[in-house]
Amino acid sequence: MQPADFAPIDFAPALVNVEETPDGGYILSSPMPLDAYEESLGVMLRRWAKETPDKTFLGERQPSGEWRRVSYREAALMADAIAQALIERNLGPDRPVMILSGNSISHALLMLGGFIAGVPVAPVSVAYSLMSNDFLKLKAIFSEVRPALIFAENGATFSRALSALDLSGVEVVVRGDQTEGIAATSFASLLETAVTEDVDKAFSKVGSETIAKILFSSGSTGQPKGILNTHRMLCASQQMITQLWPFTKKTPPVLVDWLPWNHTFGGNHNFNLVLKSGGTLYIDEGKPMPGLVLKTVNNLAEISPTIYFNVPSGFAMLLTHLERDESLRNNFFKDLQLIFYAGAALPQDMWQRLEAVSILATGRKVPMTSSWGSTETSPLATSAHFPIDRAGVIGLPCPGVSLKMVPSGEKFELRVKGPNVTPGYLNRPDLTRDAFDDDGFYKIGDAGMFADPLCPSKGITFAGRIAEDFKLTTGTWVHVGKTRLDVLTAAAPLLQDALVAGHDREFIGILAWPNIAVCRDLCGDGEAALAMEKLVSSAAVIEHLRLAMAKYNGANIGSASRIRRVILMTEPPSIDANEITDKGYINQRAALERRAALVERLYEAQPGPEVITVS
Repeated sequence: MQPADFAPIDFAPALVNVEETPDGGYILSSPMPLDAYEESLGVMLRRWAKETPDKTFLGERQPSGEWRRVSYREAALMADAIAQALIERNLGPDRPVMILSGNSISHALLMLGGFIAGVPVAPVSVAYSLMSNDFLKLKAIFSEVRPALIFAENGATFSRALSALDLSGVEVVVRGDQTEGIAATSFASLLETAVTEDVDKAFSKVGSETIAKILFSSGSTGQPKGILNTHRMLCASQQMITQLWPFTKKTPPVLVDWLPWNHTFGGNHNFNLVLKSGGTLYIDEGKPMPGLVLKTVNNLAEISPTIYFNVPSGFAMLLTHLERDESLRNNFFKDLQLIFYAGAALPQDMWQRLEAVSILATGRKVPMTSSWGSTETSPLATSAHFPIDRAGVIGLPCPGVSLKMVPSGEKFELRVKGPNVTPGYLNRPDLTRDAFDDDGFYKIGDAGMFADPLCPSKGITFAGRIAEDFKLTTGTWVHVGKTRLDVLTAAAPLLQDALVAGHDREFIGILAWPNIAVCRDLCGDGEAALAMEKLVSSAAVIEHLRLAMAKYNGANIGSASRIRRVILMTEPPSIDANEITDKGYINQRAALERRAALVERLYEAQPGPEVITVS
């Protein structure tokens, strides 16, 4: 049942089986069995090409401003041609495809062609090619994948990255401008390949254990590791969503989505949701970055999504426009059934602002929800398929999933078993072995707690990464995930993100990235043109932060959450240093290690002028 102030939506009942374990923990599972699902993702494409051939599957904004739309029939025909081209090049499980460029129709068709031909596809973060100075991560991934074919949407744009790789024996395919000094095949030539019976023969051999993708995680330290994604994992995950969100069968989703396909959220959860349900995906070329967010705004002013996916940093930028622009707001909410966040917990002030704009547009709250998992769980493991009123609740185990809760202090370490879980890591049997416990549960590294210990059906709350939490010298544990979220909420909207420091120290200190637009507003017209370094050290900004943190401390008396010092940073998080993931989520451990000098300044006996002390 939906509360009266929520727009109605068809969710599966919130039910859970709970089994106690001898160590004081629990094993949770869904009483709803997992129904049969497809053998491969290609089966989904061929189904809709037959049942709804003329329906728009993919849309992409062209330089002219018009939308290029590809129907399911067109996508299936082009995917078959690409599959034939891959087969003729003798590509297969040991000769995969590597994709350097971001989301596009060409990227999608190449990926779908791989699904049909049984050729693994390895999409790589664009940042490793275009934002990196040393290309070390790109080189490491290239060495692990050993691709036979590598694709870049625009050869000229990716020339530097391609030149950094040893391309001996590797075919380079580009759609746009040719690379400088590197022989390349035109993507159009793949589409012109005449399809033979070899395609259906290859497709008939694609089974549930065939590797569909190799996705690379950001990891907390070191180089990215390749996570094997089988068709079983990805198809099972989509069947779970279908059973928990029955409304997607009645109303095939329309998405306007920017989330990168090299990441499991955009590439597995969202893209495959459209493929499973016969929906439509408009590729959003915008991003939650200054300037680029306007592209998202323009797309949402034209296309009305039925489900909207984003990460907290994306919602933060979009909200300003939704609050100010009535026409945009009304079009955004016109067909919207559900708002979904992931990547990091949504600060409560942002949650309330989203509810407020949905009420302005519709008179009711559009339900907001989230789920939990990782690349290794493709990504769904739990789902909050019931109304919630604040961030942090990650829901209940999906059909077919068992969730082990292992006691870890006052929290529980979460572990997962199910058909959605990876068989392991590319070329790393050691990592594969260490990732699973003796009962075959994947050790995801996250912690959780019951939202209500007396009523497990109210779901699990996320309690941070096990490896991020630390002790103060007092012996008190600091729960980093909760502290970070509480600080961002208390200081909202001044801070964009924060690092929580204090391991083996006497108190908690914060390194924070300020919201520069808010800093300018606080300073007023007279100081709005200040350089960033002077802006964040202005009296107005410091006073605002001090007051916010003093109020926070008043509600958090103990040393486990009380904040004593803050430094506002102006250097953005670094992709090369592994400080930030593609979704914009901050890697606490890596960022604190890289900014160790700033941490030391937080804890100096006589703090410098850049350190903001809090009462």
